[in-house]
Amino acid sequence: MVDADQIAIDALGFIASDPDLMKRFLDLTGIEADGIREAAAAPGFFVGVLDFLLANENDVVSFGQASGVPIGSLQAARDKLDAGR
Repeated sequence: MVDADQIAIDALGFIASDPDLMKRFLDLTGIEADGIREAAAAPGFFVGVLDFLLANENDVVSFGQASGVPIGSLQAARDKLDAGR
């Protein structure tokens, strides 16, 4: 069973741990760095986090290697979170 919430939290941590990836995420979303915590409370935020990673195959592979999360679980987590909105 996919723990979608944990995968999404881990994905955000992965993004935040890489300055270039974080900059790209902030640029694409328009979120200010100091507004992440507030944004995370919004419905759909974590779907957006997973969409961001899924949009770039290299990011997906890097996340999978760093986290041990199987690549297919990333999409499954995204779909599960989206269904729960």
